[in-house]
Amino acid sequence: MPHSASAKKRHRQNLRNRDRHRIVKSELKSKIRKVLDSISTGDVTGAKEQFKGMTKSTDRAAAAGTIHRNRAARIKSRMSARLKNAEKGVVATKPSAKGRSKAATKA
Repeated sequence: MPHSASAKKRHRQNLRNRDRHRIVKSELKSKIRKVLDSISTGDVTGAKEQFKGMTKSTDRAAAAGTIHRNRAARIKSRMSARLKNAEKGVVATKPSAKGRSKAATKA
C-alpha cells in the first residue's frame, strides 16, 4: 500500500483510470465483434455501417491514450481488409490451432 500522500493519490487515479479504460476497451471489442459477425453472416452493408462506428471508437480510444495509435491503425486495417474480401465474396477462415491453415474459401 502507498504511504506518501502523492502515492495514495496516484493509486486512486490508477484505479479510476483502470475502470475507465476497461469500459472503453470492452466497448471497442464489442464493436469489433459486431463487425466480424456481420461479415460472417454476409451482411456487407450492415458491416460497413458498423465499421464506421468501430473506426470512430478506435480513433477516440487512441487519442485518449487508452490504446496505442499503432494498435488502432492495425485494428482498422485488418477490419478493412476483411470487409473488402467480404465484398468480393471471399470469407477468410480462422487459422487452426497450429496456425498453418491460411486458406480462404469462396462463399
